[in-house]
Amino acid sequence: MLLFVLKRLGIWIPTVIVVILGVYALAFYGAGDPIKLIFMRAPGDVAYDPVRIEAIREQAGLNQPFIQQFGNYLWNALHGNFGNSLVNGRSVWSMIAAAAPVSFQLGLLAIVLTAVVAIPLGMVAGMKQNSKTDYVILGTALLVWAIPAYVAGPLLMVLLITILPGSAVPYGWGGIFDAKIILPLLVLSFQPIALIVRQTRAAVIEVLSEDFVRTARSKGLPETVVALRHILRPVLTPIVTQLGLIMISIINGAIFVELVFGLPGLGRLTVGALTSSDYPIVLAITVIGSFLVMASNLLVDVLYPILDPRAADAMRSR
Repeated sequence: MLLFVLKRLGIWIPTVIVVILGVYALAFYGAGDPIKLIFMRAPGDVAYDPVRIEAIREQAGLNQPFIQQFGNYLWNALHGNFGNSLVNGRSVWSMIAAAAPVSFQLGLLAIVLTAVVAIPLGMVAGMKQNSKTDYVILGTALLVWAIPAYVAGPLLMVLLITILPGSAVPYGWGGIFDAKIILPLLVLSFQPIALIVRQTRAAVIEVLSEDFVRTARSKGLPETVVALRHILRPVLTPIVTQLGLIMISIINGAIFVELVFGLPGLGRLTVGALTSSDYPIVLAITVIGSFLVMASNLLVDVLYPILDPRAADAMRSR
């Protein structure tokens, strides 16, 4: 297992470095000079002060050769130093540290809600294939899948503003135990729940044809016992993989959810940094996002052989 993890890290770490290199190059050498863009948006004559612009470029190390700039950035990032904001001069790490808990709590709750809701519904739909219950669950999942977070969020917000008084509209962050989190959490979980319901249903239907399930049923065991003892574990193997992959969907959806519902998380911070050309923040969030995707995939690879011993044999043979 340790050798397998090390091999995975040997592939993913260079991949993350290449991603960071591409974003770094696009940020500082793509759509114009970020320093000039910031000053052009500032009021007054300060936007056209070339001396001050050059001083900030030198302070940020942008006058150095590109390879040296990128090497310095990677070295500092490994030590937790992502530089300072080009707009307000604050530490990028401190800004991310203030926003990250909101996004992480929201994302973790979305994954838990997805697992708790989608797996039982998918199990029921698969066990009752081609029944009215199956059609209702599957049809609802397909409908929800067709409505992404960037559509569902604004629509629900407009609807609530129309029917509720202003003070009752859920906006802002009050913690995970605040009622205001319910709507953003649901919007963020819609598509992941729909995906896992469909995947669980398909996995259950496949497992139902296995000999060990037929044997359990022939013994007269209740369907609930058959489902929990004999079907659930083999079904969880592909579902755990999907739960790791939906991390990307949740990260993308969080950007729109945080904007619509006024949550001070990483998504809102990213959009603000992009609109103000504050690329040190964009780069830092890219690094963290790449690490989270890598870590979630690695966790899936570690859990896979625990749920399915055949996967452990395959890993040892690699």
